Amino acid sequence: METKPAPRSLHLPAGAAARGPYAVDIDPARAGWTHSALRVLDLPPGGTHRFETGNSEWVVLPLSGGGTVRVDGEILELVGRASVFDGVSDFAYVPRDAHVQIASGAGGRFALAGAKCERRLPARYGPAPEVHVETRGSGNRSREVRNFAAADAFDCDRLIAVEVITPGGNWSSYPPHKHDEHRPGEESVLEEIYYYEVQEAAEVHEVQEAREAAEAQEVHEAAEPPSPPSGTPGPPPGTPGRAYGYQRITPSRPGGAALLAEVRGGDAVLVPDGWHGPSIAQPGHPLYYLNVMAGPGPEREWKICFHPDHTEGYA
Repeated sequence: METKPAPRSLHLPAGAAARGPYAVDIDPARAGWTHSALRVLDLPPGGTHRFETGNSEWVVLPLSGGGTVRVDGEILELVGRASVFDGVSDFAYVPRDAHVQIASGAGGRFALAGAKCERRLPARYGPAPEVHVETRGSGNRSREVRNFAAADAFDCDRLIAVEVITPGGNWSSYPPHKHDEHRPGEESVLEEIYYYEVQEAAEVHEVQEAREAAEAQEVHEAAEPPSPPSGTPGPPPGTPGRAYGYQRITPSRPGGAALLAEVRGGDAVLVPDGWHGPSIAQPGHPLYYLNVMAGPGPEREWKICFHPDHTEGYA
């Protein structure tokens, strides 16, 4: 009698995808697909980490803290940020077939968004002020999208990556949409990873106070040059009892991906196919997610199809 393979786990709670030095380590083999990858690295003050890029291109994105990236004889300085809820960050692109070192004097958490690729592009620095930020949707469906490595924003061979901040109580990844068929000009095939962080009540208050202080300083003083953020704030993602959100995936084909999961900081969700959305933020607790996408199509493009029950698109 033939034994069927165990179904793939689409929801990876914090710690479930940890491996070696990485709090999250999802490669194509582990995900059961061909291109998209994600690692999350925590460095203590003075910490360093070295890795080989292999057959993949990577973006090193500070989630908290800052540091330096050494690659191809270059040193790329990353100012970073205090947390993902503190605004956009600068980032570093590192090509395939390279040796990379990440170092952080004050410590920090870094996302490594990756994609198996063919072309070897040059290592580059992505300045924070050049990241295009947009508000998508309206009302309680509005969210902030940070297009740091969107298909039309930053040159990569295969990789597409964006950040999304959903205000507490709002829905994002809405209306439900998919990208699992190759239909030229209409839809592209993209494997997608969601990585989440959720803002705690104390952090919400601290961020609001910091914003008000910054606004007051802008009014009364000349702006000072920014200082690098000082390490990882608060308890790490995945600490029991933390705030949460919800993620939904519904099948787009018989036997396709299906999920309704409570997600917390440090969790990841795999989207191999299917209608994904909404992502729902707990009232009072903004929800962050990093989207990492790549696929086998002939073009690097983000073409999506909305669910037929929600043809209004991003209203």
